[in-house]
Amino acid sequence: MPSAKRVFVASIATETNTFSPMRTDLGDFRESFYAPPGEHPPTPTLCSAVFTAARARATELGWEVIEGTASWAEPGGIVNEQTWAFLRDQLLDELAQAGPVDIVLLGLHGAMVAQETIDCEGELLAAVRAQVGPDTLVGVTFDPHSHLSAKRVENADLITVFKEFPHTDFVEVAENLVQLAADASEGRTDPEISTFDCRMIEIFPTSRAPMRGFVDRIRAMEGQGNILSVSVIHGFMAGDVPDLGTKVIVITDAARAEGDALAQRLGMELFDMRGRTRPEFRAMAPALERAAAAPRGPVVIADVWDNPGGGVPGDSTTLLKGMIAQGLENAALASIWDPIAVRICFSAGEGARLRLRFGAKMAPGCGEPLDAEVTVHRCVRNAVQSFGASIVPIGDAVWIDVDGIDVILNSVRSQVFNPDIFANMGIDPLEKAVLAVKSTNHFHAAFEPIAAEILYVSIDGPYPNDPATNPYQRLSRDIWPRVENPHGT
Repeated sequence: MPSAKRVFVASIATETNTFSPMRTDLGDFRESFYAPPGEHPPTPTLCSAVFTAARARATELGWEVIEGTASWAEPGGIVNEQTWAFLRDQLLDELAQAGPVDIVLLGLHGAMVAQETIDCEGELLAAVRAQVGPDTLVGVTFDPHSHLSAKRVENADLITVFKEFPHTDFVEVAENLVQLAADASEGRTDPEISTFDCRMIEIFPTSRAPMRGFVDRIRAMEGQGNILSVSVIHGFMAGDVPDLGTKVIVITDAARAEGDALAQRLGMELFDMRGRTRPEFRAMAPALERAAAAPRGPVVIADVWDNPGGGVPGDSTTLLKGMIAQGLENAALASIWDPIAVRICFSAGEGARLRLRFGAKMAPGCGEPLDAEVTVHRCVRNAVQSFGASIVPIGDAVWIDVDGIDVILNSVRSQVFNPDIFANMGIDPLEKAVLAVKSTNHFHAAFEPIAAEILYVSIDGPYPNDPATNPYQRLSRDIWPRVENPHGT
């Protein structure tokens, strides 16, 4: 019998908003998700699904899976350099301790920036390649809101990227990577990576046209002829890095020229969609008026720019103050990050009524702190919400009543993914006329089935939401919309 393939899996993931007032250190990883070797739970996280995918196929594929550490920090500001060095060296040490391996599978986000390291994932992949040599297969998953550098492509044999936004397919993408790695390691395929730089930055929700159709088409291409995999890096506009922007990745079976041509064709299709992919972003006042006049609910209002998933604090009070001024009734908002206010509410206890100052502590553009008489309805230790198969912590959290509006305050930053963020706190989302959530589009898959209408609200704040004018210092080439036609055609 052939000997088992030795497969090392590990994950380091966060998304860095280089303009954010936040900073990220090891405590943020431990607070969000940190699983040492052998302690990864049976459920995947967004970027660590390579663990559960490799486990599920290990016996069938004849793999011996050696697990390293999996870590994830909620998107935030620049990563402390010592934290990055610790996580990088820890992974490399665990890989060395594993001994000779045939395959390395890494779950990375792809938009991590440390104080002195602009391309964290590129540096990591280069170090892994130097350690394991040219004959070990190295595969990686990325979040599409990331940056694709040449260093990453040069040091990986396989790259797969979540196709969906919201990222409902993160498990499927990890499973695809496992199958691609199995086929390549057994000599059934000879993968080659082609890329194309679209030279643009845009928002690409796949919950609506035209991206819905585009993703359906690239899915259908996979497995046809020499095409093994097709992915799109959307880019992350809040990351000031040289490789900012949208790129296409095509993996072929020893057909580089075909892959290059397909990547270019798909990339130019994406470029032709520029300016037409994002949903309608409404101003706050007319959106609230529309919600108030809706014949039935719940109307879902998304505060797209005060989204902790983009690395901002998530403590803006602007939308809540607008809801109060509008006189909205039977409404709920999730969530405002304020650990100190949460602690005070826990001290007061359920049923207490008190004067509370909360929100708007971290950055200009978040409004002013709100001073209000509030009632504490529920206090929950270690509260959570769902995101697909993942369990997402929001820390100690409280449900308070503010001028008749139900508000969730939380102590661990998180964007809103699922209506159970309300239900887990004791608020029935189906009974509400209006549900306000802080999220750009990840909420959509879980909220769409219950929503009478979804309104995207654009409120300027700490998120750098206009790439035409964002003060990028490291961007190394012309991209749209900073330049109208960067391809020169």
